[in-house]
Amino acid sequence: MYRFLLSRQWVILTLLGVALVPVMVELGFWQLHRHEARVAHNELISSSLRARAVPFAQLSRGERGPAEDDQFRTATATGRYDTGHEVVVRQRTGADEHSIGYFVLTPLVQRDGKAVLVNRGWIEADGDLTRFPDVPAAPRGEVTVTGRAMLDETSEASGIKDKQGLPPRQVMLIDSRQQAEAMDSPVLGGYLQLTATSPDPPGDQPEEVAEPDHSSIGPHMAYAVQWWLFAAAVPVGWVVLVRREHRDRLAAELAECEGTGAGEGSAKGGGDSAPADSPAGIEDAGIENGAGEDGAGEVGESGQVGEPGKASPTTSAAGPPSAG
Repeated sequence: MYRFLLSRQWVILTLLGVALVPVMVELGFWQLHRHEARVAHNELISSSLRARAVPFAQLSRGERGPAEDDQFRTATATGRYDTGHEVVVRQRTGADEHSIGYFVLTPLVQRDGKAVLVNRGWIEADGDLTRFPDVPAAPRGEVTVTGRAMLDETSEASGIKDKQGLPPRQVMLIDSRQQAEAMDSPVLGGYLQLTATSPDPPGDQPEEVAEPDHSSIGPHMAYAVQWWLFAAAVPVGWVVLVRREHRDRLAAELAECEGTGAGEGSAKGGGDSAPADSPAGIEDAGIENGAGEDGAGEVGESGQVGEPGKASPTTSAAGPPSAG
């Protein structure tokens, strides 16, 4: 009844379904893990932002920079800005997530001689990208800055390629080790993402970098559910197709049997007798009527039936044959 499942077409279709189900299930779990990682990252940011401020040197741990769990932690540093080693970080978006410009990265030299890199904010790019842009002046004198402790940027984590041969004082990534080589002085690992300065700086300052998003969880959970629904739909769809194929084959066999039976019945009925209105039937009826009805036919002396209106071959029209 289901021997069609052994056909090449159905074997390939079945094997394809068997292969797709575990792949879809695994993709669903992959999206679930991404959802869980996103939720954990949001919780880390939220808890770090709520934590009390600590000195950046306490989080930085020297050249190693802050631990991953300390990222986004509120930290402070006190010192003087070294604008001579100030650089800008290319191809960064502003708060509107559309405008392209620079981050302004200025070292803050502490009393112990160690510098802390401070991302003072974002400025919009001008038309000439080959020269150092006009940057709002950093506050003079000793200041205390407050910001979010951040890890050094890498190409692997950020997806930004560290290009070489850039114009002077322009970089692609915020890398404390790279800046330490340029300054030829110790720089604490990681950097501060500025949120406040004391005393307040005069004049215009770069646009403050927005707080990282820690409320959105993304569509990963919805994608996971979709993959699992697809995995469940494969066997259900396979059963539906099998039942439909089976029903269509039964209908085709039934139609073939009915067609064969009708053909055999017609062949048997044609061998018994001719219909009354067929030429053969009409001819037979005429012979019978001519032989026995209304005296239309006469029987001669020899017993033969004559045609109407004609004399028998053995009987003369004038009468019986004469004796002589």
